[in-house]
Amino acid sequence: MSTSKETVAHVLGQLEPLDVRARAMFGEYGLYCDEKMVALICDDTVFVKPSGVSDDYLDAVSLAPPYPGAKDHLAIPQERLDDTDWLHEFIQRTADVLPVPKKKKPKAR
Repeated sequence: MSTSKETVAHVLGQLEPLDVRARAMFGEYGLYCDEKMVALICDDTVFVKPSGVSDDYLDAVSLAPPYPGAKDHLAIPQERLDDTDWLHEFIQRTADVLPVPKKKKPKAR
């Protein structure tokens, strides 16, 4: 089952005015904050990458793979998506501690 565009629009709306965007990936979505992938939206659920700040927001009970074969991420319960202050802080702090993605080298011709 794939994620609906309505779910993505709702999550992005909840995260305004943070610098976030969603990118379609194989029927699901990657969620980027400050150009760092901080979460996946799979099956209409937001899964945040575990980081050094994760324990401040959710416990290990929230760990689950976003898709079969994936590493565990923190599944955000629906009621927490409606708490914009909590959600903004969690997503921004996660982005702050994740490394800057490496630039891809151009392909040689």
